[in-house]
Amino acid sequence: MLQDLSSKFDKILKKVTGQGKITEKNVSDTLREIRRILLDADVNFKVTKDFVESVSQKAMGQEVLVSVTPGQLLTKIFFDELVVLLGSESVSITLNPAGITKLMVVGLQGSGKTTFCGKLAKRLKSQGRKPLLVAADIYRPAAIEQLKILGKSIDVPVFSLDIKDARKIAQESMDYAKQVNCDTIILDTAGRLHVDQDMMTEVTDIKKIINPEEVLFVVDSMTGQDAVNSAKAFNEQVAFDGIVLTKMDGDAKGGCALSIRSVVGKPIKFICNGEKLDALDVFYPDRLASRILGKGDIVSLVEKAQEQFDEDEAAELEEKLRKNQLDFDTFLKQIKMIKKMGSISSLLGMIPGLGAQIKDAQIDEKALVRVEAIINSMTKEERKKPKILNGGRRKRIARGSGTSIQDVNRLVKQFNDMQQLFARMNKVGFKGRF
Repeated sequence: MLQDLSSKFDKILKKVTGQGKITEKNVSDTLREIRRILLDADVNFKVTKDFVESVSQKAMGQEVLVSVTPGQLLTKIFFDELVVLLGSESVSITLNPAGITKLMVVGLQGSGKTTFCGKLAKRLKSQGRKPLLVAADIYRPAAIEQLKILGKSIDVPVFSLDIKDARKIAQESMDYAKQVNCDTIILDTAGRLHVDQDMMTEVTDIKKIINPEEVLFVVDSMTGQDAVNSAKAFNEQVAFDGIVLTKMDGDAKGGCALSIRSVVGKPIKFICNGEKLDALDVFYPDRLASRILGKGDIVSLVEKAQEQFDEDEAAELEEKLRKNQLDFDTFLKQIKMIKKMGSISSLLGMIPGLGAQIKDAQIDEKALVRVEAIINSMTKEERKKPKILNGGRRKRIARGSGTSIQDVNRLVKQFNDMQQLFARMNKVGFKGRF
């Protein structure tokens, strides 16, 4: 996500690192490059102009402290201005403390609205709420069926009617929510390939009928300025409350994320980093700014780990490491936890300093899937006692997992190396410090 933008910023800031002070010339040269980078990333022209002017005013003539280089000071100024550009602070969705919370999801076709509804329902359910998904997209083929499949996968009820009247569906969903004791309605509305009057009229009517606490506009971050223009036109007629950026795990240039808050004047509330229903994050301006400047996002990485963290399993793992009893069953549990946290590339991108290094790296996202398949092809005894994995057993495991003997050998070697490492750590007194 935004790795190209991040690497370009990093190169520019390195040019002024080591210079004795910030001068009009090095600021001017740096900002000229920054302006070009932002425009290449499809950032709105006015947004780019205002951003560059603001940075220039704050940077010009500032003396550099003994312990701070011009590059470090400009990085701090860029960071602060990026945070302001992205919205300054995280804005939560509004929930009704007394009655049913009604959340209306709108946007163009193909932006990922329906999938986002499923992600939001899962997130709210994990927070103790009782969501109801409402299928009000009566135009797109299979939209209702898709929502039903999503609802079933997360054990959330879905309300739909076999009629071509989205307004009536919205109206009756509120009575149904009361009947099934749900406290949150997530209404999936229809999208179009472009903003048109029929669409606006229907969405406006539905908004009047259900009077939602929040209207969330879902936008495909891959579409750049087209997405920003659509959001602006939508907001002028429907007046939504927040923005959801989808497909942020793709090759997004960054123009949409950096422009939409300033142009539309509404906060970004969520970002989606993948297709899985876990791939939904609350939007924090400072964290995205940090990633854009190549500083990673260690806070989000820790939060993702904490979501999958189980104290009992952690204690069990620590005990096994102390006794050097690590086996493939424990290894498999850790792999499943990592997979739930997101893609390997997105996790590595959160580690400070790694974003630029992995930009052109060919990361094999299926590596963990292969490892999981290999372990699943082992018998219970083989998982508990890896030492019994002779040639014949490895050949059988390779056939059963659809991998090669080389893949199996590589995994076993890595596992043995890990065991030896922990054994050495125990010998030199690292007990209790894992």
